[in-house]
Order: sequence, then structure tokens, then C-alpha cells
Amino acid sequence: MSIMAPASDKNLTGLVAATFTPFTSEGEINLSEIGPYIDYLTEKQGVNSVFVNGTTGESMSLSVAERKILAEAWCQKAKGKLDQVIVHVGCMSLKDSQELARHAEQIGADGIAAIAPSFFKPSTADTLRTFLYEVTSVAPTVPFYYYHLPDFTGVKVLGRDVLEGIEKLIPSFRGLKFTGNDLMDFGQCVSHSQPHWSVLYGVDEQLLAALVMGAQGAVGSTYNYMGCHVNKLISAFEKGDLNQARAIQFKMQELISYAKKLGFDLGVNKQLMNELSGLSLGPPRLPVMPCPYTHALSIAQKYHSIFPEC
Repeated sequence: MSIMAPASDKNLTGLVAATFTPFTSEGEINLSEIGPYIDYLTEKQGVNSVFVNGTTGESMSLSVAERKILAEAWCQKAKGKLDQVIVHVGCMSLKDSQELARHAEQIGADGIAAIAPSFFKPSTADTLRTFLYEVTSVAPTVPFYYYHLPDFTGVKVLGRDVLEGIEKLIPSFRGLKFTGNDLMDFGQCVSHSQPHWSVLYGVDEQLLAALVMGAQGAVGSTYNYMGCHVNKLISAFEKGDLNQARAIQFKMQELISYAKKLGFDLGVNKQLMNELSGLSLGPPRLPVMPCPYTHALSIAQKYHSIFPEC
């Protein structure tokens, strides 16, 4: 077991955009949009870190080769513009995850993350930790974040149980992205975290609750186009202005609730990003279906009626 320390010890805090994968109309990766995408995040949304090749990025619908190409492009184009690029390397196959972890280390990613495998599921925290250790063992100098997403993976192991003794097994461990509604489990993760860990929340419509519990930041898809408003929520919370923080959170909930009535899946979310950002990120990849244009337009209109210009 390696005891090498990770290359970077800067904490991952604040808003982290879970990025969409740009495709052409033919469904091929479109790297030309990544530069403008980064400029949009930093200049329009005040978001300075990204989580690449995750759920929003349709990673499980991409080949290993495609994920490498995307990760490298994000890392290259982020230099001097973004604070951190976290590359998700989780796969169903341990060997594929290791290949992506090695590659992330080679291209200078600021961190890697991995989700639990969801076909052959780890049934215990110990099994899941062992899997995560094997992933990180090939890239021991890169900060590692566990991506906790039980509703998608079907792995019902508590996040707190996964953290038990994890840094002894994985010295590069630096926190987790907790995407779940179990705030008791989330609170236990925060309570038992170390000062150099980052506990990040991933349910955008409940961010304020997570901040109260001690979240140091958040990773989410809506921060791609609502980041400037959510930054105001965080700022209000830090100043103790809970009325203002709640007002912004309630607006987010109003928008997301409206979108859910129209079927707020990844296809709708991606098309909404196209409408609000002016970027051309293309359609999703099957089995996710493209969004009916009228749905995205209706949600975009609702967004503009709720939120003022940043």
C-alpha cells in the first residue's frame, strides 16, 4: 500500500459545476465548446471548479477513450481559468476505473472521484472501500473523493460507514460528494470528517439544509446556469442572513418543481443549459432522450420570471 501524499492539499470548497458533455448533432464529442463553456462558468456564473464526466456528463454512456479525451481537454483549457478540475473515473469495471485514474494523474487533474459500481454491487462498506482503494492505488498522488449516489447506484451503504477508517486505507482521500436526501447520514459524514477533507452536497434544491449541517461546498448540475444566484445564497448564509438565503433556495425549489412537472431528466436539463447559456452542447446520448424544445423554452421562461439578471 502506498503512503505517498496527494500532490495538492487545497480544499475543494464553494460551488462546483457538474459539467454536461458537449456533443455534435450527430452525437460525437464536441471539444470546441469546452473553452467557451469555461468562460461562461467563470464570467457569467462565478463558478470556478468543475466535476467532469459525472452523472450530468453522461459518463456511463461514454467509452473509456471518450472520457480520456474529455478529461484532457478540460484540464488543458482550464489552466489559468479554473481553480480545480475533478475528474470522475468510476466505472462498472475496476480495470477501466484504474485506467482512467492513471490518465487523470498524467494530465494533471486536481482530483479524481469514483462512484460505487451498480451492476455487481458492493454489499458492505468494507467491500466498497476495498474497491475504491484499488482504483486510487494506481494514482496515489491525486486527491480522491468518494461520490455517494445511492439512489442511482442502488448501493445502500451509508456514507458515514464508507468513511470509517478510509484515510488509513486511502491516504489520498480528501472528501466526498454526497448526493442523497439522508441528512442524518450527511451530518454524520460532516461530524466525522477531518479538517483537510471537503464534504460537498449534491442535491441542489436542498443546499441550504446541507450548509446548516456543515457542507463546505456543493456539486450540482444547476450551478451551470444558476451559479451566480447560488453564490448569493452561500454568501447570505455565511453572513447569517437566513431570510435572504431561504428566499433564494425557495426560488430554486420553485424552478426545479416546475421543471419536474415537465419531466426534468438529463435531456431536459441539458437543453435548458443550451437555452440559458447560449452554448451549443448538443443533445444527450441514448438511452437519454432529447428534450422537447417547448419544454426547455417553458422552463427557461420560468427561470427568467423568477431570477433577475446576475
